[in-house]
Amino acid sequence: MTENHTRYRRTARLHRMRALPPWSLVAAGIVAGGLLGGAYGELKTPTYTATSYVIAVPTERSDTASALGFAQAYGRVATQLAVLDDAQAWAGVPVSTLRDSVRTQTSPDAPMVAVSATSAHPAEAADMANAVARALTQHAGDTKADTHVELLPFTRAVKPTTPSSASAGITGLVGASAGGLLGGLALLVRPGRRPEQETARAATVPGQAVASDSHGRL
Repeated sequence: MTENHTRYRRTARLHRMRALPPWSLVAAGIVAGGLLGGAYGELKTPTYTATSYVIAVPTERSDTASALGFAQAYGRVATQLAVLDDAQAWAGVPVSTLRDSVRTQTSPDAPMVAVSATSAHPAEAADMANAVARALTQHAGDTKADTHVELLPFTRAVKPTTPSSASAGITGLVGASAGGLLGGLALLVRPGRRPEQETARAATVPGQAVASDSHGRL
């Protein structure tokens, strides 16, 4: 009884799936994904990003091309342990937090380094960005006699007023897109309808019978 009941329920479920219009799976995926994405955006703690800029300046014994090259190098050094270890005292957070929160970006056209920090607290994000930029500037100053390039503060990071994380509307759109995609994939693997009985052969037999009957009458 249990096996038969399970088989019956499975068959009934397949029949219900076949009865649904094709677009219903995609529509259901879009609605479900949009709701889940919007809820995630509402419940997730917002994050804030602050950015500090430093600029590489050539000394009398160097040129702009050298400053541009060293700016690229300083951008890679900024997140190294030696710089972060000095920055943690000014930032007031552990080195591990700086390593996870701080990112740098450089430009191929300008000898500038952008130091960005992300945190759930706006003031902390600004403090971390400024601390790493300050530590990086000091490290560059220690080697200025050898590199003939010094790193100077350009703009300090200020406390951000708006979150940098995605809003609920954006996460809802992303969720709806993902849900629609999954709905389309489910549509591709949806059980097909049962093939109809072959009507051509059934129609052929009476046709032959009628032809024989007509021949007999003639």
